Amino acid sequence: MDIPLLLQMPIAAIAAILLYTFIGFIPGTDETSVLVPVTLALVLAGVHPIVILTFFIAAIVTLDLTNAIPTALVGLPGGVLSTPMMEHALYLKSQGRAAETIKKMAAGSAIGTIVAIPVSLLIATAITPYAETLRQYGALLFVFGAIVLSLLGKNRLLSLLAIIPMSLLFQGLLSLYRDRGVIPEDGNISVSFFLGITIGPMLVSILGLLNRKSREAMPRRQPIKLDISRQDMAGQSLAPTKILTKGEAGRTAVWSLVSTPLFFLSPVGLVFLLGKAAEGRTGDRITKANRSITAMNGLAHSTYLSGTIIPLLAIGIPLSPVAIGPAQALFNAPPVLSLENNLHHMLSTGQFITAVVFGAALALVATYIIAVRYSYQITYFVMRYIPHEAVLGLFVGFILLLAYLDAGVANIFGVLLVGIACGTFNKLGVGYGVQFMTLYASPWIVQNLL
Repeated sequence: MDIPLLLQMPIAAIAAILLYTFIGFIPGTDETSVLVPVTLALVLAGVHPIVILTFFIAAIVTLDLTNAIPTALVGLPGGVLSTPMMEHALYLKSQGRAAETIKKMAAGSAIGTIVAIPVSLLIATAITPYAETLRQYGALLFVFGAIVLSLLGKNRLLSLLAIIPMSLLFQGLLSLYRDRGVIPEDGNISVSFFLGITIGPMLVSILGLLNRKSREAMPRRQPIKLDISRQDMAGQSLAPTKILTKGEAGRTAVWSLVSTPLFFLSPVGLVFLLGKAAEGRTGDRITKANRSITAMNGLAHSTYLSGTIIPLLAIGIPLSPVAIGPAQALFNAPPVLSLENNLHHMLSTGQFITAVVFGAALALVATYIIAVRYSYQITYFVMRYIPHEAVLGLFVGFILLLAYLDAGVANIFGVLLVGIACGTFNKLGVGYGVQFMTLYASPWIVQNLL
């Protein structure tokens, strides 16, 4: 690597840390909707692949930790992955332990990251010889993934029934675009459809406000006063060994290790299931909550890192919910990247490892210090001065712009249709993972169905 690239990598990592520190402290943001547009913009701008990967790894390490902090401080989930932490975080907050919880979150994140990266690299190296076989049957793996994620969810039958209708929707729109000359006969659209799935629930909620009866039936409440305590937020040791007990650290390391080979499963599902398993049999609720909240933060990092690293390094096609979701732009971002020519093909193994380790290490050190030392100040600033609606509006506008760039005005309405349909399915209980897998499985499903 030449000197300019070596200089660009820390700049990219620092930019990711600064951007996603503030975004992560905004409650209610979705990981996919805030990671994909920025990553995609870097890809389309022609940034070097190693710089893009450094940025992305730093971004997910930063976002996964900072997303959890509003949960501990104000009882609002920062993102989808912090939702499973709500119960324990609220209980610990009620016991006056918010500051201690944040420190345990930071330490758990450090353990999850440290465990996941070398294990993910080893697994990726081990399955690389079988990459061609996996690519050949990639479409079937997407179908299998959609079915598995449906069966792992709470609404199994509904999720299974939704797979074929959603496949018809995705492929029907593509067929219409090709037939009308909106895109070439061999053209394809996935990024804007994918983002349409992401904003679906929010879009359905917004459109629901246009219905007078629904609007009038909504509950009216007084503004909620949030209590953000700065008690014990400063002057504490940064050493994880001073923050975690041996039991908390050991359980977090073990469950982070267990989750890494399960990269093809839903991160939210793994965080919930394995985080519950980390509680153990103790009857003390505070001990149970501390074990779970620490392990869940480690799992949030291990699942996202393994779900990105293993498919990208070993195979080059998105074969995990993370690869299909937040990391999608690393695999497929026409016209710059495609499934036949992406970061897997452009980077050597050494370059790949360098970008992953560098981005993760820099982000981990920075966000760890930020979480332990400055959580109160950043949370107060974000909650006081950055409107949630403005951030969401910015990303919705960016998604509509990408829809236009993909296939013109027609695709803006196509993405709205995808958003409404998938958002409705989401509210009925069909999870993001099933919908994302179905998007990629839809060509095989429709071809064989017809």
